[in-house]
Amino acid sequence: MSEQDKALILFSGGQDSTACLAYALDKFDHVETLGFDYGQTHKIELACRAALRAEISKLNGWGAKLGDDHTLSLPALAEIGGTALIGDGEIKMMENNLPSTFVPGRNLLFLTYGAALAYRRGLGVLVGGMCETDYSGYPDCRRDTLDALETALNKGMESNISIDTPLMHIDKAATWELAQQLGGDALVALTIEHSHTCYRGDRDTRHAWGYGCNDCPACQLRAAGFEKWNSQ
Repeated sequence: MSEQDKALILFSGGQDSTACLAYALDKFDHVETLGFDYGQTHKIELACRAALRAEISKLNGWGAKLGDDHTLSLPALAEIGGTALIGDGEIKMMENNLPSTFVPGRNLLFLTYGAALAYRRGLGVLVGGMCETDYSGYPDCRRDTLDALETALNKGMESNISIDTPLMHIDKAATWELAQQLGGDALVALTIEHSHTCYRGDRDTRHAWGYGCNDCPACQLRAAGFEKWNSQ
């Protein structure tokens, strides 16, 4: 098994990363998962990861491919602060036309730490759920940003690690469709029941599309995407 047959998934416990995990299990021979604790308000997402891994491993023989899970702590992001995704700040658009949920450098750090872990574990592909199509205005979700980072990482580590972003050019409706194609109704159902996307960490109310406050940008994107997909 070559390094390019083995992948490390940035697995937050959200809808997008669940679809990415299914994508990776369908495509690669060995798959490991990586989550980050950075003081996020919606830290409940980390608690969802174990159930998601357990349930997805029951589908399509994927359990034989699913390897170790890893969690890394990045407390410096919370110490830097200044974002509604860490703390109780208001979710709004800022003067620089970026949402207040933007955490500067977050995805860059996630992928850098992920690449270092992949290097040590002989995994040749990083898979992330970054998306340009209906993203929340984050510049570190753009493919050109990730291409530049991929080049820097490989130059800096004398490696050949690729960054695979299967959701980059599809919207949330298409993400639900991808889940349906990869794992059928079972994958859609476990995504609804066990994943977490709400920025406020609300799991008190279950909607047709899953749990959340139904008010933050993450919930609104997920709900609109589910309604569009479900009505097709």
